[in-house]
Amino acid sequence: MPTRLVTIKDLLNACTYIDNIDELNLIHKAYDTSKKYHEGHYRKSGEPYFNHCVHTAINIARQKMDHETICAGLLHDTLEDTSYTHEEMEKDFGPTITNLVEGVTKLGKVRYSGAERHVESLRKFLIAMSDDMRVVVVKLCDRLHNINTLQYVDEAKRKRIALETLEIHARLADRLGMGRLKAELEDGSFPYVYPNEYAKMKDLIKDVKENEYTLIEVVQKLSEELKIFEVNIERVDHRVKHLYSLWQKLKKYDYDINKIHDIFALRIIVPSMSDCYQALGVVHGLYKPKPGRFKDYIAVPKPNGYQSLHTSIFTGNGDTLEIQIRTKDMHEEAEYGIASHLFYKEIGKNISKEKINSKTNWTKDLLDWQKDISKHDVFLKQLKEDFFNHRVFVFTPKGDVIDLPDGSTPIDFAYQIHSDIGDHALRAYANDKLVPFNYNLKNKDIVRIETSENAKPNRKWINDCKTQFAKRHIRSWLKENGGLVDKFLIK
Repeated sequence: MPTRLVTIKDLLNACTYIDNIDELNLIHKAYDTSKKYHEGHYRKSGEPYFNHCVHTAINIARQKMDHETICAGLLHDTLEDTSYTHEEMEKDFGPTITNLVEGVTKLGKVRYSGAERHVESLRKFLIAMSDDMRVVVVKLCDRLHNINTLQYVDEAKRKRIALETLEIHARLADRLGMGRLKAELEDGSFPYVYPNEYAKMKDLIKDVKENEYTLIEVVQKLSEELKIFEVNIERVDHRVKHLYSLWQKLKKYDYDINKIHDIFALRIIVPSMSDCYQALGVVHGLYKPKPGRFKDYIAVPKPNGYQSLHTSIFTGNGDTLEIQIRTKDMHEEAEYGIASHLFYKEIGKNISKEKINSKTNWTKDLLDWQKDISKHDVFLKQLKEDFFNHRVFVFTPKGDVIDLPDGSTPIDFAYQIHSDIGDHALRAYANDKLVPFNYNLKNKDIVRIETSENAKPNRKWINDCKTQFAKRHIRSWLKENGGLVDKFLIK
């Protein structure tokens, strides 16, 4: 590993999207301050500790975050590890950056061991997310550089850190819509947690890449056709599915590589939403679409904000290829997520604060129910099941998308809409068919809850629902209304 200091030029090369001279000067000042206070500090690799701070800031800039978050990344360890004080930082950089740094510092101050350490770290994440999402982004980017230098850590600690990253940090990035960061955290951790599987995926992707010439041919042919039909395009490019994601998908299909249609994906980036559908028409006119593989995430976005058109086509030589069509703004959000600089600098312009709140309500749910759970193992289990597990996306009769964990039932749906609907649920319908309250909801179900003033929760509902959110409301209602919750009914 190089021992030279990472230069300000290296950092500014990642900040080309920032054009305000005052903001750039503040980044330069944070760089100089961090360099000064970390002088003489070294990591286990022998590299200057200051380099870690700059790499964290570069990772933040690669997520297109604002200048305040980049400054916080540069300074994130100074309050804890150096003589630099809160008062000095606030005088030099103001309260916002100081609060961000203090938020990151609090996240790092975990004085527990084993499972307790893991859970308390998660609780601190949830509190930080409710205060300022940028604190979590700094911590995720800090973790990314730590993952990229794990070879210098003891083997036992290395696996623990990598597993925690897969189970928590990468899933947080995913829920925030930060696709690029999620992929980097996963692929960086993969070889330390599952070394044999990682080696197999590397060999597999190497063999698959031998057929990449087909993709290049499609790119050229499709680019020419789009020009002929005068479709406005920004660019046409492609991506290869990252290794951990490929492994997860292969497990679902019993390791049958022929069932995976998106190892390669061709992306068409266009200026406007109407251009997306026009481009789709050209694609389907040139190539035969694979039945059942078209998804319109523009009309119905994923709950984390992801928007794109997905279609799989037959290339003509026996291969199938996934094509994704989206606008530049949709692509930015897919790559960098809701925490990108756009969501802090353009609120009130083309992005509303309500849009942000609608996509981060799940963090409030986390905070609500975690207060009622004292046992660390229960907290961790429910966190993984309710918020980081596979999701199902169902619709209200008005077409609103409701995001729930896999295995959820109409009871979970009712309480997710509103506690009053849950408390007075009488009957449930999925796709206009009457279903029992313990029915497992499926993707794209249209769910309707019939209510009655005389209907009320009963103890059986606790086992009929999946989410801790619904269970908590049911228990609360039973306690307030004289009901008893039998322990043997609670799983």
